[in-house]
Amino acid sequence: MRYALAAALAATLAVPAVAQIIPSTASQPGAATASRITAGTYAVDPAHTQVAWEVNHMGFSILEGLFGPSTGSITIDPAKPAATKVDVTFDMAKPGVSFPLFAEHLQSTNFFDAAKYPTAHFVSTSVTPHAGNKATIVGNLTIKDQTKPVTLEATFIGAGNNPMNKQLNFGFSATGSIKRSDFGVGAYAPVVSDEVKLHIHAAFAAK
Repeated sequence: MRYALAAALAATLAVPAVAQIIPSTASQPGAATASRITAGTYAVDPAHTQVAWEVNHMGFSILEGLFGPSTGSITIDPAKPAATKVDVTFDMAKPGVSFPLFAEHLQSTNFFDAAKYPTAHFVSTSVTPHAGNKATIVGNLTIKDQTKPVTLEATFIGAGNNPMNKQLNFGFSATGSIKRSDFGVGAYAPVVSDEVKLHIHAAFAAK
């Protein structure tokens, strides 16, 4: 029994993050039905959008943090998913971490130099739809005036009318990875991993 439980746990941890998204239920207003979305341009919902990052700290532990968006939009037509355009700006001056001194460290010139470069910007260049409400999004990410291509594997979570504001809401989750050194944020690499894993949860709402 003990070995069966260990095997089950190992299998669960091996599943990619996108596959572990908490599923919607019938009692929730959102459902993964793309036809619920009316073609148009929608604003990013900053209260429900976040970019989580993860690095390996010296081989001792995993460090995580969050960044939120300041502005952004998606232009989408469910009948033409490959024509989707995403353009989002993120606030790098307010990292979400568990320790204030660590936040200051990230804002310093060693890392994001947030006083000089307070935002990061992502704009999509292509969207390739796949079966099962999934898509590959390729775009340009700019951090500290350094622009590099990034590939994200996205999953459509759901769409529906928000009972709080009676507006259409919908969202996606995505994963990807970047190298810190590509963006001039490579301090302490490789002692702290150059690779950064990204877990993105993006929500959009009718303007």
